[in-house]
Amino acid sequence: MSITEQRTGSVSDALAQDRLGVPSVVFFVISAAAPLTVIGGSVTAAYAATGVTGVPLAFILLGAILGLFAVGYVTMARHVVNAGAFYAYTAKGLGRPAGVATAWVALLAYNALQVGLYGMIGAAGEPLIAGWFGSSPPWWVIGLVAWVLTGVLGLMRVDVNGKVLSVLLLTEIAVVVLFDIADLLNPAASGYSLDVFAPGNLFGPSLGAVIAICIASFAGFESSVVFSEETKDPRRTVPIATYIALAVISGLYALSSWAMTVPIGSDKIVAASREQSSALLFNLAGRHLGSTVATIGSLLFVTSLFAALIAFHNTIARYVFALGRERVLPAVFGRTSPRTGAPVNGSVAQSVIGLVTIVVFAAFGLDPVIQLFFTVGSFGGLGLLMMLAATSVSVLVFFNKNPGAENAWRTRIAPGAASFLLFVVVVLVMLNFDVVLGVAPDSPLRWIMPAIYFVAAGFGVAWGFSLRSRRPKVYANIGLGAQAAVGGAE
Repeated sequence: MSITEQRTGSVSDALAQDRLGVPSVVFFVISAAAPLTVIGGSVTAAYAATGVTGVPLAFILLGAILGLFAVGYVTMARHVVNAGAFYAYTAKGLGRPAGVATAWVALLAYNALQVGLYGMIGAAGEPLIAGWFGSSPPWWVIGLVAWVLTGVLGLMRVDVNGKVLSVLLLTEIAVVVLFDIADLLNPAASGYSLDVFAPGNLFGPSLGAVIAICIASFAGFESSVVFSEETKDPRRTVPIATYIALAVISGLYALSSWAMTVPIGSDKIVAASREQSSALLFNLAGRHLGSTVATIGSLLFVTSLFAALIAFHNTIARYVFALGRERVLPAVFGRTSPRTGAPVNGSVAQSVIGLVTIVVFAAFGLDPVIQLFFTVGSFGGLGLLMMLAATSVSVLVFFNKNPGAENAWRTRIAPGAASFLLFVVVVLVMLNFDVVLGVAPDSPLRWIMPAIYFVAAGFGVAWGFSLRSRRPKVYANIGLGAQAAVGGAE
């Protein structure tokens, strides 16, 4: 009998089991990455901000680096099944205080990635509503509608969320592919060119800036492990879903960023991106497919953002649940609904953070796109990258301390190479963070925002040591997942 079945109260301390198969996990992962949002926004931003034409090659290289990371990551998932993912892995590999530090960074990063989307969905929805009805409410009203829908879905069964995402994501990808085909069928006078894949058009002084912008486009690919406790077969589902999602994301990004250059010409893509910004994708669609299809694409841009909101909301709620279950956060967060299996208190906590963010940005008249979506979202992307690098090292250390049946490729070679490459990427992003934020090179913001993560990690380590001295039973259960709930540490 499961933990859920044993409890008769209004809450439980276990997530719902056997709810998700490979397709559902893939939908969660790719929805968090928001392909249409990336292609419509991040790709043009990369071209415009850096002046580099090798953006498609950058996506391929980053996909390869993250593929190396995934080898050790999903191997670790077979040994540590925990909705806390990064938190649990670093606790197992680098020690419990490091795990708590990672948890604090994860909460900051994932919440930043999630709440930033409210700004963009509000701004993207305004012109659509104005075109249909002649006027539109302010962005924050649209953001609040998305907030309500996201919060309600977060309290429902995880497989219900998966079904909603499947519809939104399949439609979104179909439109991206349609746009790509239209671009490829309407080449510029210069014809087709593959020079965007030439190393010389990527490797140069602006390499770091391109990497810094493009790496955030993969945010969410790692979330497959977060749903491991709710999958039908974690040892099979998590690896397959991770590799499928990463292949689809990197392949789609590379194809679409190249296809966008075909009707314009690779020598003119930078100028066009600077002139038209995120409207470039839809302007091309309108030219080749008609205004109706372009409008549908703009609508799906909004649903793409909504799908990402749902995916990140569910991820954050499960992180909070994992920390509450192990009493690293208050125990009230380590509870789920027996009826739906949803981590209700973690979900409500995330909704409160989202509401406060919308209210604050609306009250102070801050820009929903520049200051909320790009600035706050970029902050979240940096935190995610830091966690990827730390987790890769954790996997390496864990298998060094716990040798077993896994081969050297999975436990040493791939994690070692990924650790080195990810730390190189972290350095490149840090050095070019002003480009990502769109601020002047001497802006203090480029250093203040990364410093927040180091401060949070420091507090996390201090809290871990505090638990060791004041609440040793809780400290001993850090990273144990469902076993911690069974142990009932206080």
